[in-house]
Amino acid sequence: MEMTEPLIELKDIYKIYEMGNEEVRASDGITLTICRGEFVAIVGKSGSGKSTLMNIIGALDVPTSGEYLLGGEEVGSMSDNQLAHIRNKMIGFIFQQYNLLPKLNLLENVELPLLYAGAGSSERKEKAMESLERVGLADKWRNLPNQLSGGQQQRVSIARALAGGPSLILADEPTGALDSRTSRDVLDFLNQLNEEGNTIIIITHDSSIAQEANRVVRVTDGKINFDGDVNEYSAIL
Repeated sequence: MEMTEPLIELKDIYKIYEMGNEEVRASDGITLTICRGEFVAIVGKSGSGKSTLMNIIGALDVPTSGEYLLGGEEVGSMSDNQLAHIRNKMIGFIFQQYNLLPKLNLLENVELPLLYAGAGSSERKEKAMESLERVGLADKWRNLPNQLSGGQQQRVSIARALAGGPSLILADEPTGALDSRTSRDVLDFLNQLNEEGNTIIIITHDSSIAQEANRVVRVTDGKINFDGDVNEYSAIL
């Protein structure tokens, strides 16, 4: 697949916070385009602005100024309700701490984005089971999250992210709570999803995790100071 159709277009994005008398530019004039089918790592140290950038890309926050198009739709000036709708329709989230609801079984956890999207009961169950099948956990659908290992819980969160057929999978430190072997399994699965045509963005502070992607965007002090092929990135480390 030729990756030429933009999915994410950020144009001159600023996110400015007032801290007392001080102005903090968490995003300081960021311009970035990510095409459908790309696997991109956004890397930066704590306080670099990468989390702010993730929140804007994920429609969890809006910029102070600038333009953000997601799938051709202007997201930067949407209301909270519109943002919730676009998140549910277009973005699958994978979090470091899994964010599974402890009293719901695996199937019910994976059904949640479909429930919010208004899907009927039978459609929700069918799509959620398909999603659990993809991550190899369909046989455990009745289990509660605390009956699983950390790696299995992260696979359930991946299944939940995939259930609604999102345009973008946004993974925030997806291996941060896992041991090295389980981390490898999760990264291999994200690579597989990308090979199937999914657009993946990993947010990480870890350069070794960033090297799993095909393209690396490094953020420092709210600005992009590197954006290029992973091999170029590896060469400067």
